[in-house]
Amino acid sequence: MRLKLTWMYPDLMSTYGDRGNIQVLTRRAMWRDVEMVLSPHTLESDSSTLIDSDIILMGGAQDRQQKLVSDNLQKKAKTLKKLIDGGTPGLFICGAYQFLGNYYRAADGTTIPGLEIFDLHTIHPGDQEKRIIGNIVTRWGNKTLVGFENHGGRTYLGKNVEPFAQVVKGGGNNGEDGTEGVFYKNSIGTYLHGPILPKNPDLADWILATALKVKYQKEIRLSPLPDVLEQEARNIMFRRLNIGN
Repeated sequence: MRLKLTWMYPDLMSTYGDRGNIQVLTRRAMWRDVEMVLSPHTLESDSSTLIDSDIILMGGAQDRQQKLVSDNLQKKAKTLKKLIDGGTPGLFICGAYQFLGNYYRAADGTTIPGLEIFDLHTIHPGDQEKRIIGNIVTRWGNKTLVGFENHGGRTYLGKNVEPFAQVVKGGGNNGEDGTEGVFYKNSIGTYLHGPILPKNPDLADWILATALKVKYQKEIRLSPLPDVLEQEARNIMFRRLNIGN
């Protein structure tokens, strides 16, 4: 079996270690004898190179890089929307998560249009407000996810999407409603850095299994892995936050 993993803007949108997610997906696929073809997508790439993606991943960045990517993404919005609406699994983190919403209102009041793929919007309350930053624990179905969040914007979901997870400890989307991220079709938007997948192998395997199911049109059971180091990393986080796992 073979999967194509499209890594969007690796040179610009990987400020917070999110390239670790690529390593996890690639290695966990290899251990199951699934070939992972990594396809970097840059500012110079044509939108047609996205069409045969089996997984899409985009990380976060700082303001200058995000402006460059935002302008470029507008040219590729139709292709990306078609993939996401068609069920291609995606993982979009922090700035990438915000890009796919309806709009982002900056601290100075400027409104930056989004791609309108996820029904949500993000508002930065101003430089005098505290950032939402620190370790975070969430519930995703019957699983517990851990990560690190660092964002000034507050994201609010619309009626056509659902939260990715519920906050156990931390700020989440906006520090108010207890939601974290967004889930739409088979795509996930989230504020969890860290990166998210090394400490949450269940999520990594869900992405892989979903991609295989979409591509090959059948359920494919992934062989179990020991995940000893991954669980120890999680346990350390639980002890730090004084919560059970």
